[in-house]
This record gives sequence, C-alpha cells and structure tokens, in this order.
Amino acid sequence: MSPEPASARLSFVTLDQFLEQLPPELKMLHDGGSGASLLRWVEPSELEDPTPYLPEGEFLLTAGLPFLGKGGSAAKVDAYVQRLVGAKVAALGFGIKPYFDAVPDVLLDACRRHGLTLFEVPESLPFAAIGLEFSQLLESDNARVFRQLAETNRQLMRAVLSPRPEHELLAALVQRVPVWAVLVGADGRVRARGHAAGGSTGVEHSLLAPMLERLLSGSGPRVEMDGFDEPGSALVVGHPLRSTKDANLGALILGSDVPLTPAQNNVVQSAVGLLELLVRQRTSGSLAPSQLATAVLLHPDSLTSGGTKHINGLKDLLAQSLSSTRSAQMRVVQGIKVDGPGGEGPVRDLLQWRRLFDTKLVEITEYGFVAITRLRVDDSLLADVEKLGWRLVVGEPTELNGLTDAYQRASSLRSRVASSGISVRADEVTWSVTGLLGRDAGTMLAERMLAPVLSLEPERRDPLLQVLHGWLSENGSWDASAKLLGLHRNSVRRQIGVVGELLDMDLNKAQVRAELWVALQYVEGLVSGPEA
Repeated sequence: MSPEPASARLSFVTLDQFLEQLPPELKMLHDGGSGASLLRWVEPSELEDPTPYLPEGEFLLTAGLPFLGKGGSAAKVDAYVQRLVGAKVAALGFGIKPYFDAVPDVLLDACRRHGLTLFEVPESLPFAAIGLEFSQLLESDNARVFRQLAETNRQLMRAVLSPRPEHELLAALVQRVPVWAVLVGADGRVRARGHAAGGSTGVEHSLLAPMLERLLSGSGPRVEMDGFDEPGSALVVGHPLRSTKDANLGALILGSDVPLTPAQNNVVQSAVGLLELLVRQRTSGSLAPSQLATAVLLHPDSLTSGGTKHINGLKDLLAQSLSSTRSAQMRVVQGIKVDGPGGEGPVRDLLQWRRLFDTKLVEITEYGFVAITRLRVDDSLLADVEKLGWRLVVGEPTELNGLTDAYQRASSLRSRVASSGISVRADEVTWSVTGLLGRDAGTMLAERMLAPVLSLEPERRDPLLQVLHGWLSENGSWDASAKLLGLHRNSVRRQIGVVGELLDMDLNKAQVRAELWVALQYVEGLVSGPEA
C-alpha cells in the first residue's frame, strides 16, 4: 500500500492549523515550537494560577490582570509562565488593553526562557472571536475525522477479507496511524510487521521480551506500556489478544514518539478487535472443523459403523462447526454462479459463504461451492445470494447419518439449476424424471427431439403428436392405442411410421420411446394447438 500524506492522517486541530484561520493582526512574539501540537481548546482566564482548571493543549488568553501590581515582578511572572509550561499549555495570548498598552518585557523574557509560545492579541480582536473561530474549526475538523474514521474502518474490513489478512490489516493500520506495529503469536514469535514508508521499523524483538512476557502471562484486557531510546519508540504499547475464555492468543505491539489522538486510538481499538477475531478464527474457531475432518479422514466408515459414543462425539463436533446443537437438523447447500463477474478469490468467497450461511463447513468447488448449514435458507437469504449472481440447490433437512445421501440428491439437481438459472429446493421437487429435469431443460429436450414434427403446419403437426402420445402411453400397442385414439390400427401404424421417418429414429427401441415420452411432457408450451 502507498503511504498516506500526513494531512490524511487522523488528528485534531493543531496550533498551526488554528493560526492559519486567524487574522494577521495576531502577532507571534515568541515561537516555543508548539505549532504541531494538538490544540484542545481556547480558554480566557485572569486567574493568578489557572493551571488547576486547564487540560493539556490549551491556548490560554489573558488581558494581563495577574501581572498588575506585585504580580508583575520578574519572579511572579516567571513562576506564572513556569506553571503554564508544566501544565503543557500550547500557547499564551496576551490582550492589549484595558490593562496594558503592550506585552510586558518581563513576560516575553519568561516565555523565551521556558519555551512557551507567546502572541500579542490586538484590541481589535476580541477573545470571544478567537474562541468562536476555534470552535468552528474544531467542528469542521470533527466532521473530517468522522469521515476518515468511516473510510479507515472500511479499509480495515477489506484487509480482513484479503488472502493475507493479518499482514494487510497491519499495513492499513500504519497507513492511517503514525506507529510501527508487530503482531506476535501465543508462542511469542512474530507473525506480521507493519511500518510507514520511511518511518521507524521498531525495536529489536529481544527488547520486547519483558513486555511480551507480561502480556502473554496475564489475563483480561490489560494494556502494557514501555519506552525505548530508539526512533519512533519513545512510547510502546502492547495490546493483548485473547479468546472468549480469556486465553492468550497473541499480542499487538505499537510504537510511536508521541501519544495518539482519540481518533487514532479509535482506529487502533478497531484493529485490535479485528485481529482478535482473526486469531480466534485461526485457533479456537477452527478446532471443531479440524477435529471433525481428522476423524472422518482417518476413519471413513465411522459415520455408519462407529459406536454410539463415537457418533455422538462427531455430532458434537459437527454442531460446533455449525453453531448449532447435536440434535438440530442441517442442510446441504450447493451454489452455482450463473451471471455477473467472477468471485473475488477463493479466500474472500469462502469467508463470504461462511458468514452468510453461519457455518465453518464450506468447500470451494469447480462449479461454485457447497456448504453444510443449520439455517433453513429462507427466501430472504436466498434473495441475498441471488443478488450476487448465484443460484442455489437447497437440500432437504437431514441428520449426520443422512448427509451423504442429502449431498447426492442435491448434486442431482445441480444441472437443472445451471440450465434454468432458477434456484431449487430439494424438498419441493417431485422426484421423477420430469421433476428432476425441470421445465426449462424439458422444453429444450422437446425442441431438439421433436423439431421435425414441431416445424410442420398445425393441421399436420397436432394429429401426429396426438397419435405419438397415445401410442407411447399404451406402450406401443397398436390395438390399445387405436382404441384410445378412436382410429383404425392401420391408421395408427401409418402415422407412427411417418413420425419415425421425420425424426429419423427407430421407434422400436425402448430408450427412444422413453426419451420421446419425456419430451412429450413439455411440448405443450411449444405448440399453439392442443397436445394429446
């Protein structure tokens, strides 16, 4: 991924950004180097010591009341400025009038001595106007941050669905937040790293050992902190990754030189949550399917010949894989792609079907996919899948010992879905040749087999179709079909001969008769006149 420009990173308003919005009459008397610092608020105060009421990052405004009389002595002014610096005030604005006609030299000297940024605020620029300008800038910046957070969360979700989700997730994180990142497994080994282009790559892994020991041996959502004399590593924070039962699954270590903003911390927490889901899926979430697969692979006859205890164990593993219960029924679902663009890759397709059907038992196949699910696959879910360009064969409900048969029955319907482009439910199908074939495939069969007859004029076509239908219904008996049709047996024989010549088929063969009988069941929609 290409790095984002600094302006695109998540942050709040800085002092430099705020100054760009203020009139040029505001004069900087001393630059204390706080221009890139986050500005929390603009606050006027005439208290001798306002620091107990000031959060970090304030732009303090004063008209100089604390410096009147004895408060204007060098010692008093120096102590005042020193307190502001200790409270991490971003800048001091001194208002001209009504108490002073200029900024006192003693105040300027103290700000230079202690590195506090100092501004002269002209009488024409009210303190209220400065506060209003900041609140408006902060409001617009908050809207920008919310938009960035939404886009960042989408980027994190796309990373989770990538073929290498952990690596892509760290890459997306360091692109939006100024940190280096290391993902460590439960064994303490590095699984993935991330850092911004040109930025710090972190510290030696051995230096992280004490923090990792605390993270991987603890419990609960405890965050560990440390710091190193390495570029980009003054503040190192470790986030534990835990299972739902509070087991240690790994840790995410982040390093930076400055504390993160609330918005940046929001992104970090999102990334930690997604990483936790990924490692849970890779470890705890995959235990049941892997045990089930191992049991079936090593003991292929266990579904039919295993003892009660073994069968119940398999049922429990199957239920865990389906987020279900041992006694609940399940369905085999097969998906066939019929229109739209191809899939986004096997990993994304697999995750998509696992999510939609709430199951861990999904296989990507040459025709699409097959899944075992506890869901009924209602019309709403079916519609969601069809919007993606897929059609489904939804198997009938079954239990563990009936899964193989259910899969075979679903597979027998797949060609029908592929040819018709219409999803089908196995429990709504008539299990006959015509039922399995379906109307679209049956109509296609009729068009191809009976084309020479269907192309005749209705006055010739319809009698021939009627005679063929009657003759086949009586299993080729001349006398029985003549009686059924109200014709002489020689007339029936002559017309069947005509049909045989037109179709270029040997009507004495049982297979030909069977195929023609099936085709005749679908001929009604192909002719305007009545069929037999």
